[in-house]
Amino acid sequence: MNEFEAKRSLAGERILLGVSGGIAAYKAAELVRRLRDADAEVRVVLTEAAAHFVGAATFQALSGHPVRSSLWDPAAEAAMGHIELARWATRVVIAPASADVIAKLAHGHANDLLSTLCLVTTAQLTLAPAMNNRMWWHPATQANVATLCERGAQLIGPDDGSQACGEFGPGRLVEPDAIVRALIASRVPSGSGPLAGQRVLVSAGPTYEDLDPVRYLGNRSSGKMGFALAAAAAELGADVTLIAGPVALPTPAGVRRIDVRRAVEMCDAALSALPQDIYIGAAAVADYMPARTATDKIKKPILDQGSDAASRNSGLTLDLVRTPDILAEIAAHPQRPRLVVGFAAETGNLAESAREKLQRKRVDAIAANRVGVEGCGFDCDSNALSVFWAGGEAELGPASKTQVARDLLLLLLDRLPAARA
Repeated sequence: MNEFEAKRSLAGERILLGVSGGIAAYKAAELVRRLRDADAEVRVVLTEAAAHFVGAATFQALSGHPVRSSLWDPAAEAAMGHIELARWATRVVIAPASADVIAKLAHGHANDLLSTLCLVTTAQLTLAPAMNNRMWWHPATQANVATLCERGAQLIGPDDGSQACGEFGPGRLVEPDAIVRALIASRVPSGSGPLAGQRVLVSAGPTYEDLDPVRYLGNRSSGKMGFALAAAAAELGADVTLIAGPVALPTPAGVRRIDVRRAVEMCDAALSALPQDIYIGAAAVADYMPARTATDKIKKPILDQGSDAASRNSGLTLDLVRTPDILAEIAAHPQRPRLVVGFAAETGNLAESAREKLQRKRVDAIAANRVGVEGCGFDCDSNALSVFWAGGEAELGPASKTQVARDLLLLLLDRLPAARA
């Protein structure tokens, strides 16, 4: 652990953890452990719905304090216990934060212990949402979240992925270690950390190249690795700009975001953002785009019953041209960042391909990952990277993308003098 990491903890924080109803409530037990590992003192409030998923005894054992769940507890409320709890807390963290609890807080309801505490306390409020993805995207939920953020609430997540209901999308509770990291990061004074004063540009996600108003060429990149890098760079003190392809991910705290769709738009945005100190090209940019985009939907030919086999099996020929090579253009630019890092998604010959890309594009480092491996790469919350630079290499992960992102940035700072210049 380096000197900066050793200073990062939640020592002195008194965290009131609100646990609301939902299957993700089971992760709150691990969150209590992680918070205490970070030297925070923790007390837990369960909603009535949460008690159907998790038990108070578990949280009492992990936190070392009695668990509260009702405004109508005669022993606790004899001395206005909810007021005492609200004054005790330096932070109120609700994880998981259900759609119901978010709605209550946005509209100022106070019909249970947790919502009443949130009205009384002056502590920082942090929400880690967890719900079905359709509930998350509902305009009412989005409006409620926006209202709370405007009032100063900190939002952590939600993550994107498979859900207990069998659907896939945003709504997963952020993993406990990532929640703790976000809480720690919000304590770090602005402008501090090993990347203080550095301007970092990150590209993330896929690009979509339109064939017509309905169809496009794209890939499976979720953008999670690039977003994790942007978040980690901000936590380490950098001034971060994130250029995002079409993804369904929330903007990391403290990060300036530019949304694009096509490779040419991502290239223009990246070049316009120069000068920067560090560029990390984590986006999965399409190598080809249609030479022409049809203004109307491309129709299949209408065949009659007498059509021959050749006509029935006829295909569609696309005329494709190369997209801009963003990484190479930035590496060759007159305002080239001091450190240029590329990503390479490989299915074979990983080391050979990565070192060839390192030399051909004249960049400072290549972070390569093998796609198609279960649990890593596209559509996953974890990753493993092989990092190559002139005269060295290192292996990172497998671990959560949040952890891999931080490890990569610290590795670059330790091994590449240009990043420290």
